[in-house]
Amino acid sequence: MEEPKNIHPAALYTKGCRLAHPTHPHTLSPKLSKNTKSNCFTCGKQVSTSSRGFHYHCTICDVDFHEECVNIPRKILHPFHLQHPLFLTYGKHDNIIDGSNMSEQGPYEDQGTSDPGKSGWGNIFDNCTWCGKYIPTPSSHPRMTVFYRCSICNFCLDTMCTQTKPPLTIENPKGHHHSLVLFPRPLLVPCDACGLVNASEASYACFQCNYVVHQYCVDLPRVIKITRHPHRLSFSPYLPPPNSLCRVCYKTVDIKYGQYSCKDEDCSYVLHTKCATHVMVWDGKELEWEPEEPGVIEDIAPFKNVGDGLIEHFSHEHHLKLEKYDSVRDARKQCEACVLPIHLHDFYKCMQCDFFLHVVCACLPKKVDHALHNHSIILDPSPLPTDGNLQCSACSRTSTGFKYKCAEKNCKIHWFKIDVPCFLVPEYSIDKVHEHPLFIAPFNYDYEPFRCNGCKRGLTKNRLQCSTLCEYSICYECATIPSELHYKYDKHPLTLCYGEDTDDKYWCEECEKEVNTSEWFYTCNECCTTIHRNCLFGFHVYLKPGNTFKYHNRRMVEVLDNKSSTRPVCSRCEDRCQGSIYFKVDVRNVCASCLLKCL
Repeated sequence: MEEPKNIHPAALYTKGCRLAHPTHPHTLSPKLSKNTKSNCFTCGKQVSTSSRGFHYHCTICDVDFHEECVNIPRKILHPFHLQHPLFLTYGKHDNIIDGSNMSEQGPYEDQGTSDPGKSGWGNIFDNCTWCGKYIPTPSSHPRMTVFYRCSICNFCLDTMCTQTKPPLTIENPKGHHHSLVLFPRPLLVPCDACGLVNASEASYACFQCNYVVHQYCVDLPRVIKITRHPHRLSFSPYLPPPNSLCRVCYKTVDIKYGQYSCKDEDCSYVLHTKCATHVMVWDGKELEWEPEEPGVIEDIAPFKNVGDGLIEHFSHEHHLKLEKYDSVRDARKQCEACVLPIHLHDFYKCMQCDFFLHVVCACLPKKVDHALHNHSIILDPSPLPTDGNLQCSACSRTSTGFKYKCAEKNCKIHWFKIDVPCFLVPEYSIDKVHEHPLFIAPFNYDYEPFRCNGCKRGLTKNRLQCSTLCEYSICYECATIPSELHYKYDKHPLTLCYGEDTDDKYWCEECEKEVNTSEWFYTCNECCTTIHRNCLFGFHVYLKPGNTFKYHNRRMVEVLDNKSSTRPVCSRCEDRCQGSIYFKVDVRNVCASCLLKCL
């Protein structure tokens, strides 16, 4: 008999649910995984991650399985525990069903265990023996766990660790002159290549050399090039005395372990192994057998001099003329690159239209290497990019000014963009906000619990970190706030106050609400003026009036100048729009503080 046509392969699956009793099997039904929030009972991950768009569901047990998790073996022999076989185990806090007593059809609960909180085999197993992490539990059965277990010595392995199957031996490794064998225990001593302790990483050893190394570090690249340094860096198994500081994390590089260093005679640049190969630092290219690129001089100059104080800038079709700042004439002018006011700076002015650039912004190179990205970045002068993304990757502010973006076509971090103020933050500097030098830390892919000392919010992206042991961190949004600003209703410049310990009450001149003196705010001591920092320098400060953009590819937003004597009324809060700009969303007027609530 021919197999019916146009039937999804999942519909042909007839095996039963693993939780069913062998005498009462349950049939699994295929379901589409789109918009499904439940977790796979076996691996604990969401079933929406299924590669083929469907998963299996047991209506009686109300559990779900990935396609690849349905037929996982009942018994395995794993490199992490070669002494004994590991059995698939379904456990909960009042009972554990061990795979050694499980039929091929599915597990059933042990009726002989009456002691609550104990299984028939003794202890409750919540953590993986290898990596030490908590074994994930399905959301539909929060008290259940699924893992592999040795019934002889109680060794437990979660389903994520079972997917790691390192080879038992590595012949001819790149970083060592002998073959390496799998070290069948979690490595609790520093790796000889990176100097770190990582128990969850498979490790290898050369016993005749007393050499142990993580699997990840076995084939570390010999020669690399990063955007933070102009020369190539080479891997060395140890560093001659004295100790040096890593130029990414600014912590001491231990001379006993591997590191990357510059071989140029006059250069002492050194990096930790993990810092040098960080995904946001290194582009992943091994250059050991690649010849050095010839010193081709690339044209990155942003403008050409065409006369006395007259330039031709690549971002504009007309000639620009150098002008001296005039406080009356130029008070409301904004730079096209950084979108900040022209205040007190010489600037370039278009001779035919309203186009202005700070002298510093006009000199920004068209192509440059930057510490925040692993490829060269190019300057994009378009206020509205083709992908509609106006957000800076460093500070998360929306900006219609110039941005630097990656010049590499196949970059894995293709979404990277950085606005001009964040680009101008130096890699290592001393700032008024902190007594010690600050450096640019790599992107926080590990989601370590850093907190900004300025806005007190958790940091999940880029940050500036103190180079000493005081653990001071600050986000790019706070790092790029000017220490001095001009306010239209005050003849003196306002200075940024980093918080005060006082019982006095201050009120914001802009929104007329109380100022929290423990937070950053702007003040003029001569005129007793205080303003919230977000009222004077909020998220909208880099949006230039006259631009229209689509916010997160959803709704069209028009930026309008709020300079008329009669301020428009916000359609959401029904108050007069504060600040220098307001927005039109569809046909409604919206103030800056209400914009994000309307989108």
